[in-house]
Amino acid sequence: MKGSESKMKDFMEGNDKRFIIPVYQRKYDWKYENCKQLYEDLKKIITDNRESHFFGSIVSAVVPNGSKIEYHIIDGQQRLTTITLLLLALSNLIEEGKITCTKDRLSQEILDRFIISPYADENDKIKLHPVKSDRDALKRLFGDKEDYDFSSNLTINYQYFYDLISQDTISATDLFDAIGKLEIIAITLEQNDNAQLTFESLNSTGLALTEGDKIRNYVLMSLPPKEQPLYFDKYWSKIEKCTKNDVSAFIRDYLTVKRQLTPNINNVYQEFKSYSQALTLTNDELLDDILNYARLYEKLLTSKSGLNNSNLDNCMYRLNRLEMVVPRPFLLEVLKLNQDGKIPTSDVAEIFTVVENYLFRRNICDVPTNALNKVFKNLNKEIIRYDNSADNYLSKFIYALTTKKDTARYPMDDEFKEAISQKQVYKMRGTFKAYLFERYENYGTVEAKDVYSNLDKNIYTIEHIMPQTLTPSWMDSLGERADEIHDTWLHRLANLTLTGYNSNLSNNTFIEKREGKGGYKDSGLRMNQKIATKDSWGVNELEERNDDMVKRALEIWSYPTTEFVPVEKEFESCSLDDENYDLKGREIVKYSYLDIEQPVTSWAEMFENIVKYLHERDKSVLNSLVFQETDDYDSKAYFSNDESLLRTALKIDNNIYVEKNTSTTTKIRILRRLFTLFNLDPMDLIFYLKEEKNVRSSNDLDEIRKKYWAYVIPCLQNKTMHRGTFNNASVTTSNTLSGSFGMSGFAINCIANIDSVRVELCISTSDKEKNESVFDKLYSHKIEIENQLGTQLKWDRADQYKACYISYSINQVSVNNENDWSKMKQFHCEWADKLLETMINYLMNTKEKRYSDIAGAFREWALTKGNIHLDIKRSARSYTRFTTDGMNEIIPEIPGCPSGWNSENHYFYEIVNIEKQPSYIKLVLSNKNSTDEFKQICDRIDKIYPTGNQKDGWLWRQIFKSETINIGDEINKDEIFKFLDSCMEEILKFEKNLKNKLNETV
Repeated sequence: MKGSESKMKDFMEGNDKRFIIPVYQRKYDWKYENCKQLYEDLKKIITDNRESHFFGSIVSAVVPNGSKIEYHIIDGQQRLTTITLLLLALSNLIEEGKITCTKDRLSQEILDRFIISPYADENDKIKLHPVKSDRDALKRLFGDKEDYDFSSNLTINYQYFYDLISQDTISATDLFDAIGKLEIIAITLEQNDNAQLTFESLNSTGLALTEGDKIRNYVLMSLPPKEQPLYFDKYWSKIEKCTKNDVSAFIRDYLTVKRQLTPNINNVYQEFKSYSQALTLTNDELLDDILNYARLYEKLLTSKSGLNNSNLDNCMYRLNRLEMVVPRPFLLEVLKLNQDGKIPTSDVAEIFTVVENYLFRRNICDVPTNALNKVFKNLNKEIIRYDNSADNYLSKFIYALTTKKDTARYPMDDEFKEAISQKQVYKMRGTFKAYLFERYENYGTVEAKDVYSNLDKNIYTIEHIMPQTLTPSWMDSLGERADEIHDTWLHRLANLTLTGYNSNLSNNTFIEKREGKGGYKDSGLRMNQKIATKDSWGVNELEERNDDMVKRALEIWSYPTTEFVPVEKEFESCSLDDENYDLKGREIVKYSYLDIEQPVTSWAEMFENIVKYLHERDKSVLNSLVFQETDDYDSKAYFSNDESLLRTALKIDNNIYVEKNTSTTTKIRILRRLFTLFNLDPMDLIFYLKEEKNVRSSNDLDEIRKKYWAYVIPCLQNKTMHRGTFNNASVTTSNTLSGSFGMSGFAINCIANIDSVRVELCISTSDKEKNESVFDKLYSHKIEIENQLGTQLKWDRADQYKACYISYSINQVSVNNENDWSKMKQFHCEWADKLLETMINYLMNTKEKRYSDIAGAFREWALTKGNIHLDIKRSARSYTRFTTDGMNEIIPEIPGCPSGWNSENHYFYEIVNIEKQPSYIKLVLSNKNSTDEFKQICDRIDKIYPTGNQKDGWLWRQIFKSETINIGDEINKDEIFKFLDSCMEEILKFEKNLKNKLNETV
């Protein structure tokens, strides 16, 4: 390799020179900003009278070709092409007389010296030979302007320079001289130099090139120059076309298929290089395979399977609309098996549909997405392993997917029904929202509407039947419970539909929405047909529609079933990141890492193998751990440079030892920490376990978790009752219990694992960018937050996933050990409250926090009163609900008859906390599922305290309202308690008076 300083013009000058941009290079892509910076630099050369300006380097391989010398440009094509465009624009402007020039024949001089070879054949005159896709655009710049290719970046930048120079006051001569002062480092490769390695070192940061660019260069630059165009046309141009030029994403999925490992998107090139070097395939064999998968990938991208199955193509389209890319590696394998004749097309269509339903059910049920990568990358291998064949693939696939547990689970009907019934659908991510309504409208009919296109064009919009802002007419029609009905149902599925006339409907009354232009009666949409038959829109109609929509959801997104059961059970397996596996007492048979299986006789052997492997991979990590000061005390306690400091030292390297005498749980914890330090994915390390007779089944673990959460929930509800965080928490088999605090997409999670417990703030709105923005805002206060809490937290931005997490945990406790439960409960209750109270100051604005604090004060007051019974589960920020001993005597519970609050009591006192309204206490009755005896009591009460709501079929009545208070900006808890005490005196007098009058009328 030879390098020397050179003027840019000297490098370009010479009739025998040709500058070849090899086919493996990307297209010319300098942007406006780059061209502007170059021009500004040239102006500074002129105004500052500089002698030179460094313009960068150009690396080329010189290839003699008869009387010509070809410079194959390895690095620097952007600079070379840009200067060519600048010189061409300058030459044309001089020729056209549009700029001042003091030098004769400068226009022709520029052309003949730097841009063309005047005596060459017509097809060889232009000295710069761009890649094929740019070549025609450059050629057109030498002809009439009406023939220019204005879609090309070359033309755009040429025109930019042309306009800039023509409008500037700088003379052509000065600008030409300034270009002559540009200096480069011209690097020429010699015969034995490796062009690919040179290119790699020059682009090691990856800033300028995509991973796909680097893979293309790696593949083609290893070939002789004359073969490169042939391979580019035969393979790579087709691969780029099939993948819509996103080769990086495709190769990532291709490698996932081939290695069952998903490379980091920024490391695809290195992983591909490692993969290809380990193969014994020829270039043609490798590229044939890649191109074949690229053609299958194209089917996924275009939603055109080519298999003459419209159901399959439609499903592909819907998956693309959902922007779900995680299952693509598995779907590629399914298409490949179909291509090989191992799966019929009808089964392929069914598999795609099951995947679609699986993804949607999980989204509705808010199942974390971080397990999906692992599920899909190993799924095909798991299916084949049942009987080492692709026979009965569909049934085995359904079995494999429906037997997943925890965060990999396929939500069953009960979970799905409850979730879709209560989901704030209007607040879902746009892609899922559009998908949901398209399915409701078009499922099961051949007369499908183009819902997607109409939503994209804003012809259709999602309409709130009960509007977002309640007018007085709507308040009257909804009755006394209007605010609560509105808060509960507004964004739920039952209150939403599609319309092409949202602006016409707006906040109109229901009858106006039904009868008006573009109203429900006029609608051509199927989902509006039943709405058009209703005479009013309230709780009864919402509940009826909710039941209908849930029933239809179970039909659209049905749960798959199969009779398949493995003949011989595979070894049970789990990965390093599985927090729900209790490995205590389990025997390991083998482990798999990087798709290589290794038999072992013990956990200690596995541990030793993995630690040594990691150290060989990067020796800096453990060296730093044992020789440098670090805050990573948990890891440092088990590693040392002095074997005498450990009980049973295992030598890893000179002066590096690890503690070997540890439990299986500790070994797993150490490995998880090491994988973090080495920046590796713990999902890639799989353990295979020997079946044991006395080991707990997953069902046993489910029952243990249910028992633990039943033990913890009352404490959690009491500890966080001022925020109502766990008001609606119910016993679950999951390792995670989630609580909300009035901010959609945010949760406080309590996690109980077999080796640790954790509390975390989960930031999981539908907008990934918003999640990251909120996380970054909190992280900017990291030191301040951790000082308030008195400890360090784990901050996980989780860039590869949608949600972000901030957590605190303790180890060496287990949900399997009831002796640990007291400690675990104390931790969960204390830290759920502490973490939320600290974070809420940074998450909520002043108004939101104010109303949350007021609701907290109301609940705190209620808990201090012995004669009332706070119902935390049925309380929210707007309403704090309680019953009293006195009213329980008057209106007793009705067992087995759930009220409008889904409680056996059919009344509640409610402390009202609604924005811009005074606070007060009211008594409300619910007539839903009531008895004749209850109705008779209510009618008697109505004669004593008339409500004006005496019609048959009434749902709600308000029979008492206390004095009111306007709570100021400064929340004074003593004043609030004093007000509520006064209200309570009113209530006691009211109950006494009511009881006496009811007795008088007997």
